[in-house]
Amino acid sequence: MENKIINLGIFGFGCVGQGLYEVLNRTKGINARIKKICIKDPNKSRPIDSSYFTTDKNEILEDPTIDVVVELINETEAAFEIVSTALRNGKAVVSASKRMIAENLASLYQLQAENKVPFLYEASSCASIPIIRNLEEYYDNDLLNAVEGICNGSTNYILTKIFEENLSFETALQQAQELGFAETDPTLDIEGYDPKFKIVILLLHAFGTFVKPEEVFNFGIHHLNDFDIQFAKQRNSTIKLIGHCRRNNGNVFAFVLPHLVKEHNLLYDVYNEYNGILLESAFTDKQFFVGKGAGGTATGSAVLSDISALLYNYRYEYKKIKQNNQPAFTNDVKLKVYLRYKTPDQVDLTEFFSIEEKYESSTWRYVVGTINLQKLKDAAWLKNKDVNLLVLE
Repeated sequence: MENKIINLGIFGFGCVGQGLYEVLNRTKGINARIKKICIKDPNKSRPIDSSYFTTDKNEILEDPTIDVVVELINETEAAFEIVSTALRNGKAVVSASKRMIAENLASLYQLQAENKVPFLYEASSCASIPIIRNLEEYYDNDLLNAVEGICNGSTNYILTKIFEENLSFETALQQAQELGFAETDPTLDIEGYDPKFKIVILLLHAFGTFVKPEEVFNFGIHHLNDFDIQFAKQRNSTIKLIGHCRRNNGNVFAFVLPHLVKEHNLLYDVYNEYNGILLESAFTDKQFFVGKGAGGTATGSAVLSDISALLYNYRYEYKKIKQNNQPAFTNDVKLKVYLRYKTPDQVDLTEFFSIEEKYESSTWRYVVGTINLQKLKDAAWLKNKDVNLLVLE
């Protein structure tokens, strides 16, 4: 595609779609233009000329002059149908839909191979941080030990406001929604599903391992209360929602859990809507990436970077899959955790290997101890809103 103008067909014109439009118009070096934008509601007021818009998906999918389909919608099944149809039609595709990609990774991998077309999705993982391309190109050997970090801008914004400005959870969440960092229904963010989808994608590019989202345990910040916040502050720590995947004895494990983070940790100073990713490898020890993880132009810039890469015929090579030494996925690993609850009948402490600290008062109780990750994943008691969990470093 080099040196020619590429025509884009875009699905969705929400926060990211408008962000892409803005960064595309302000960037001089990319020979790409928007030909058509498919939207659901033709009557909604939009900031650009109505001639761009259509409600007929085939105006993009069946148009032979459109080179790249850019998928930026919120509906998982519709997004998968759009992407798979475009790939079968021989079109390159760029997407930011982490849930759709995470739930269909194996199929999307096959579709790329069968139709010999590229599918890029840098914006799906950490918005402005080019983590997938780094895992693909720079860390293409098998000496990577771990990938972990803050990969959800909205929860990080909420936690920053709670710890830095003493705002209540509800006020911080409302601010995040008003700024466009959190969705109207914030469940996917605050319960840790959104970062889980990203971790599933990163697992494939870091280790070559296909994992279904339901295999990965996620628990968010939805049970956080003032007692937990005081617990963290008394230990000169903050709380961050962290996605984590690590190689361990020939296997790899992953989870998304709130962590108690001390000042020496590089993730401690990642504030507001920023994301931070730590990579750990055998030869380079730790490397740290930080950048905006939410917002239209931040995510739009990652989408534009993928479009630009397509001009030079870039595609993911999935080298880790082809090396045929992928670690198997496991949840059989020990974690040191803080578990807060109200009454003894709300938790099952017999699940713990060991308990090293115990506290009881008239209002709250907690233990600090070691437990198996699979036990936590299966624990019905974590659904109780009086129970909360933090991973300790």
